Amino acid sequence: MTQRVELATVMDRLAVDDVVTDYAGAVDDGDWAAYRELFTADGRADYRSAGGIEGEPGQVAGWLAQSLAPFAVRQHLVVNRRVRFGVLEHDTGDTARVRADYLNPMRLAAAGDRGAPDLECGGRYDFGLLRTPEGWRLREVVVHEKWRRTQERRPVGVTG
Repeated sequence: MTQRVELATVMDRLAVDDVVTDYAGAVDDGDWAAYRELFTADGRADYRSAGGIEGEPGQVAGWLAQSLAPFAVRQHLVVNRRVRFGVLEHDTGDTARVRADYLNPMRLAAAGDRGAPDLECGGRYDFGLLRTPEGWRLREVVVHEKWRRTQERRPVGVTG
């Protein structure tokens, strides 16, 4: 590879990483307009493994907004990102695949204190991205939830 190609690959990897980070931030912050803007016009998201729906970003954003409303605190930790680039003849530009693991602790609004999360889940994301004239965008997001744990709420000072 030439230095120019290597630099372009590094720049693409950073841009793709930014999209994945922006995705997690939009969900955690409940910024559904930003969430929708991350997708291509034909983009899809699939949350069925986590008990959710599959559909176009606007529909899925509505479902996420409703499902996550009880949680005042949400924090995605998206790690172990593996990025692969490719070119598909039927696409208008380059494509990327990202497989990343996630941990997502959430805290109910009614909880009030800063104790343990009320719900934690973890699994793997598969992201499909497409380079567009506006930059890299998500063509698909597939959630593969592998585990879920809820925290039993006990009154302060009660043990056992």
